[in-house]
Amino acid sequence: MSDSPTPAPNDAATATPAPDAGAAARQLLGMKGAGETTNIWKIRLQLMKPVTWIPLIWGVLCGAAASGHFQWRPDHVLASIACMVMSGPLLAGFTQTINDYYDREIDAINEPYRPIPSGAIPLSQVRVQIWVLLLAGLAVAWGLDLWAGHSTPVLLLLALGGSFVSFIYSAPPLKLKQNGWLGNYALGASYIALPWWAGQALFGQLTWTTALLTLAYSLAGLGIAVVNDFKSVEGDRALGLRSLPVVFGIGKASWISAGMIDVFQLAMVAVLIAIGQHFAAVLLVLLIVPQITFQDIWLLRDPVAYDVKYQASAQPFLVLGMLVTALAIGHSGLTQLAPVSLAL
Repeated sequence: MSDSPTPAPNDAATATPAPDAGAAARQLLGMKGAGETTNIWKIRLQLMKPVTWIPLIWGVLCGAAASGHFQWRPDHVLASIACMVMSGPLLAGFTQTINDYYDREIDAINEPYRPIPSGAIPLSQVRVQIWVLLLAGLAVAWGLDLWAGHSTPVLLLLALGGSFVSFIYSAPPLKLKQNGWLGNYALGASYIALPWWAGQALFGQLTWTTALLTLAYSLAGLGIAVVNDFKSVEGDRALGLRSLPVVFGIGKASWISAGMIDVFQLAMVAVLIAIGQHFAAVLLVLLIVPQITFQDIWLLRDPVAYDVKYQASAQPFLVLGMLVTALAIGHSGLTQLAPVSLAL
């Protein structure tokens, strides 16, 4: 009989695996591949998808720049921050929460770890969150109208309009997202045009010219919205939603996405040249080039596997291009032409 000591347990084999920090971060941001948590406030935050707030916050900044009247003084800075909170955490949070509420069957197929299909939060609490975010966003919009001295509540009307679009995008019977073109354009306009209009109306006048330009820019946003559809192909196909990847297939839809993103940004280059903003036009071209490069590396090769990497690498150049365009518009005098009926 051997007197050798009994081997100690293998610590590496028996130790509890360390939590995946990346999955935890994705959970807080509401991104694909998120981890799970029992913390109700983290779950509520996941429903609001903070990663989606960035374009709206940036859109407000672009609108303020395009107004030509923003000044670096305390009241203007605080008003712009309030407008960003309204557009991002509150109304975008409302949009994402109500979308998850109505998409719970699709998410049960595509992303079963999401808070609602996983059972991490009761539907009654989700409904309360929807109403709290909506009413808080409308209250901030009304307060901003009071601060700006608007006789017509421009910000409140924009917030109501955007909230209505968010509702019909997700909820039956209209459920715009059932139509790949219409739903993605509604999403693109909500993420580019609406926050831009809010920022511009807060500090100056929203004109028909800039309203139409931002709606055209939103067609590039349609291309970005298509990227979000690749992760949902299985569930969309199972439930009869006609997203572009379902209708055209993943390969063709990736080319449609890239084409929309590039063509309508290049259209903005042509507009900048037409209004005499040549330096801004050159800067915008220089920002489009790396987007095309990342499309080749990630989007066109495997958009299902690389959608997050593509958006993380390419989207910063898109939003910087928006700011370049906004600053050029603000300096061109277009904001002084033909105000829309809601603006002062």
